Amino acid sequence: MNLQSFITDVADFPRKGIVFKDITPLLQDPLALREAVRGLADPFRSRQADIVAGVESRGFIFGPLVAKELEVGFIPVRKAGKLPRATFREEFELEYGRDAVEIHRDALKPGHRVVLVDDVLATGGTAAAARNLLRKAGGEVLGITFLMELTFLEGRKKLPDLEIRSLIQY
Repeated sequence: MNLQSFITDVADFPRKGIVFKDITPLLQDPLALREAVRGLADPFRSRQADIVAGVESRGFIFGPLVAKELEVGFIPVRKAGKLPRATFREEFELEYGRDAVEIHRDALKPGHRVVLVDDVLATGGTAAAARNLLRKAGGEVLGITFLMELTFLEGRKKLPDLEIRSLIQY
C-alpha cells in the first residue's frame, strides 16, 4: 500500500513557507492506518521490547497502537509541565528557542527495553531529547520508528547510535 498517497500537503501552515504534512487522511482510512501501525511495529517484533514510548502529540496516536501490536504497555513522553507526578526532564533546541519533554520518574524499570514512536523525523531534536530522557530513566532504547522522515533536514545525524525506521521519506 502506498501510504504516502494518504498524506496531504498543506502550504503555509503553521507559518508561511512551511509545507505541513497532514496525516489526517491516513488516520481516517482503516486499511491505511492498519498498514502504518504494522509497518511501525514490524522492525521490533523480534526485539523483545518491554514498552513503547510515544512523543506528544502525534506519537500518542501511533504509540499505543504499536504497543498493542507488540503486546506491551505504553508510556507518554509529554511536553513540559503536563505530567502530574515527579518527572525526568530533557531540554532541547528549537529553531527559535528551547523546549523540553518529560516522563514520570517511575515510568521505566532499569533495563526496560523501549521502542520510541513518533510521527515525523525532522531535525531530530525532539527524538534525541526523548532518547536521552528514556536513558536517564534507566531504559535501553532499541530504536525509533517514524511514520515519515524529512530526509533533507538530516535528523538522523542527531541519532547516530540508534536504529531508525521510517515508513515514508521526503
